[in-house]
Amino acid sequence: MARHEGGCLCGEVRFVVDTEPMRVTVCHCRFCQRTTGTAYLVEPIFAKTEFHVTAGTPKTYDLISAGSGKRVTIHFCGRCGARVMLGFERFPDHVGTFAGSFDEPGKLGLASGIVRHLFTGAAQDGTVLPAGVPLYHEHAFRPDGSLNEAKVLTEPGDSARGAIQRQSRTPVR
Repeated sequence: MARHEGGCLCGEVRFVVDTEPMRVTVCHCRFCQRTTGTAYLVEPIFAKTEFHVTAGTPKTYDLISAGSGKRVTIHFCGRCGARVMLGFERFPDHVGTFAGSFDEPGKLGLASGIVRHLFTGAAQDGTVLPAGVPLYHEHAFRPDGSLNEAKVLTEPGDSARGAIQRQSRTPVR
């Protein structure tokens, strides 16, 4: 069984998961850009029952997602401010984690078949999207829970919006 440990910058908040991620989301939405301060969030997703805080008590910040209208809860260290996980009203049985908060993020399968890119329509100009990976213009799931159509590039795209539009036979939704 896999064991992945991680925590915040100062070490006050620590966590462990004893399984591999269900999937890894690379999200390009404005929320993820703002919460990470970068172009996108690399977010391993786990069943909520598999994620355990082992030290400290994270502080939380709630906001309403512009996309779903549902609450998203950011869990972060009150001392150093580093984010460690996300809770979702829309997906109450799952937690999203910040890949960079793991001690060994390279062991999370970030380059495996469980990766998908979301909100590529909001990706920053110049973002290169990989070939062979499901790409969603917005979220992977519609509000009713059905799956949106993914695009898959045959070669890496040279820019976020242009790559998908050039490779698509149907308009991006």
